[in-house]
Amino acid sequence: MVDRHKRIISNFDVSFLVSVGLLIAIGLTAVYSATYSMSGGTHTLFKKQLLWIIFGLATMAALAFFDYRRLERWGYVLYVMAILLLLATLAVGHSGMGAQRWLHLGPFTFQPSEVAKLFIIVALAKYFAEDGITRGHTLRQLVKPLLLVMLPVGLVVKQPDLGTGLMFLFIFCAVVIVAGIRIKSFLLLFTASAISAPAVWGILWKHLKDYQRKRLTMFLSPERDPSGAGYHIIQSKIAIGSGSIFGKGFLHGTQSQLNFLPERHTDFIFSVISEEWGFIGSITVLAVYLFIVLWGIETAHKAKDRFGALLAVGAVAMIFFHIVINIGMTVGIMPVVGVPLPLVSYGGTSALTTLIALGLLTSVNLRRFKLFY
Repeated sequence: MVDRHKRIISNFDVSFLVSVGLLIAIGLTAVYSATYSMSGGTHTLFKKQLLWIIFGLATMAALAFFDYRRLERWGYVLYVMAILLLLATLAVGHSGMGAQRWLHLGPFTFQPSEVAKLFIIVALAKYFAEDGITRGHTLRQLVKPLLLVMLPVGLVVKQPDLGTGLMFLFIFCAVVIVAGIRIKSFLLLFTASAISAPAVWGILWKHLKDYQRKRLTMFLSPERDPSGAGYHIIQSKIAIGSGSIFGKGFLHGTQSQLNFLPERHTDFIFSVISEEWGFIGSITVLAVYLFIVLWGIETAHKAKDRFGALLAVGAVAMIFFHIVINIGMTVGIMPVVGVPLPLVSYGGTSALTTLIALGLLTSVNLRRFKLFY
């Protein structure tokens, strides 16, 4: 056992660990800055984020030594746990900002939908790893896994949390593509989706809150309501643009420090980074994310078993779509749907979930060598 642990440690990818550490440092610095002007905000929020990060890093390290293949047998158990957590959130969850998304666990408050993403990824990886289909799935064969995903999607949208609901669907699509889908089935699915999109959108629209409707319609032209629904996007664009090439410097961003930028420590943390560190800082963050995503894709490609490959794909897809949607929100090319920026936005559950996903990726990556099998 000791020899195996030594081999695992010797095969750690140092460049990956450095990139994760750099991203965490950037995130903590941004959270400190974003909460600096809040009354007592830095003292409380920054310390909370730091504690969650430390706990997350310990969990990530433990998962690196954990054989991910043991998760396969627990895939459906974790799925049931995810559904129970989401049901508990709807029943006794804590409400805030018009949504019921949090559960209290002693002194801690966490967001079950974040944890549910990981459980759903494990369940999907188990399903497709065991179905034995190697020539591509037909639409009929995708009905069962789709139903597995649609149940948590419905529960999350009910909270309401449209962004997380879409995230489940994006993860499902990524896993399906890698698991295999027949070209004819893909074309039929694409055509059916395009035809039914207006009807589905109409049904979804009726169940959205007023503020969600405004966010979805306003991102294309926020100037129509500059002091209302379009305020977030306008202030975000101002912050990003005012950073120029090298930025205004740490704690010197006017939009964030003078409280013009709403939700600057969560949804719009990238705007804070862009304002204070400019184009150079923004590109640095994107470069680190790109490295981690490519590293995850390579891990999935080199995985020694189908379950490991699909698990890695799900984890990478979760991180990737969070990045794309969050940054898209801040620059005004996507509606504001409340998706955090991984390891950068303030949010303990989000940080922990991301580090767990990275821990699973590390476990798959380290066990790609035959000496661990």
